[in-house]
Amino acid sequence: MIDPSWLSLLPPFLAIGLALATRQVYLALFAGIWLGYFLLDDVNLLASLAQAIEASIAVLASPGDARVVVFTLVVGAFILTLERSGAVTGLVAWLERARWVNNGKRAQWLSWCIGVLIFIESNITVLVAGTVARPLFDRYKIAREKLAYIIDSTSAPICILIPLNAWGAFNLGLLDGLGVDDPLQVLLASIPLNLYAISAVALAAFTIARSYNPGPMAEAQARADRGELVGLDVVVDTAVAPDKAAALAQPRAANMLVPVLTLVLAMPIGLWITGDGDLLAGSGSTAVLWASLLALVVISVMALAQRQTNLEKLSHTWLEGAGRMLPIAVVLVLALALGTVAKALGTGVYVAGLMGDTIPVALLPAVIFLIAGVIAFSVGSSWGTFSIMMPIAIPIAVALGAEPALFVAAVLSGGIFGDHASPISDTTIVSSLAAGTEHIDHVKTQLPYAGQAALISTVGFVLLGVLML
Repeated sequence: MIDPSWLSLLPPFLAIGLALATRQVYLALFAGIWLGYFLLDDVNLLASLAQAIEASIAVLASPGDARVVVFTLVVGAFILTLERSGAVTGLVAWLERARWVNNGKRAQWLSWCIGVLIFIESNITVLVAGTVARPLFDRYKIAREKLAYIIDSTSAPICILIPLNAWGAFNLGLLDGLGVDDPLQVLLASIPLNLYAISAVALAAFTIARSYNPGPMAEAQARADRGELVGLDVVVDTAVAPDKAAALAQPRAANMLVPVLTLVLAMPIGLWITGDGDLLAGSGSTAVLWASLLALVVISVMALAQRQTNLEKLSHTWLEGAGRMLPIAVVLVLALALGTVAKALGTGVYVAGLMGDTIPVALLPAVIFLIAGVIAFSVGSSWGTFSIMMPIAIPIAVALGAEPALFVAAVLSGGIFGDHASPISDTTIVSSLAAGTEHIDHVKTQLPYAGQAALISTVGFVLLGVLML
């Protein structure tokens, strides 16, 4: 890593600016990577282009990153197999027969409840909720942007509040590595202080209860009221368009419930196995991949047993489904590569260093929250932000003789806020895909909500700082 300077901010800001201005996420991300290596090694543009390409490919050299990319492709195969087995239509019909979902508000509550109940992994949460609720949102003319917002707001925020998953394992590892006494107790104590996660989940519930549609969301809902699924200038992608093969399958709610239950239950089992009996020490990426593969096997066996398909058609479905997720896999690879070069440039360290030694003690939690938010927004990664900010926040707490839970909560809240608002975050991107909305439309409609939750959190951290420090 070079000595951090203001130049380290340019690559992520270029990627974010281009993504918002051009809607070309792939080119925007790669432009940020290219600029990053140009600044990092002080070479000409052609040589830095070669380095940017090699760095993007090198992402797959990390077993954890490679597993995440493969998981994305497997989930694509899983979703399409679900759809073509009649799972989605079957569940929707069952919910309507049971009179659980018979209007737009209940469809929104369904997506919110799925997000709260499936806390194993953020991307699994949004994919399940989006797949189940999207047909209901379309039927009752609720904007797909609203669905993307709800599932995004109940994915990472819920995962961080219920840390019996890879998120908890990761942060416990960080705290243990920093010498924190009883990391589990500190992490659990930080949960009620995690103001952004709590605010994001609560605001999503308020939005549903009160039909709250600020700014761009009101425009999106107006389009939905006119029967337009997405913006006038956006064509519905084949990944979310109605599937003709699915229409021919016999609707069965069990084809959704059994594989999804398998997915949810297999995750902690995978964590337990990879952690040698310690759930919190397991490999999150491995457990997620195992769970998704097992769920794919289950729905495939069910489809074969029900004579819905044969092995040849099933294999084509897997490949087609994986292919539909290829764009998101490319974005994930580029986002990881951008995070790597941003770390090498010291982007996070530079932003953290801006705090200096002149900030009043009572304001430190709020400042840490905001800085973590800026870092996560810039690099599109909450976990990367945790890695950058925990080694800064914990020593501050120790130096002050303060309870570290408040500082841990500020870091976690900031990471979730920046990740929630960032257009280059994987969860934001997957939420767009799962809801079937154009990505930048999701970002624009979600930002007012994220900003309000961040404002509430900032005021809350100031008050907590005054009361606890």
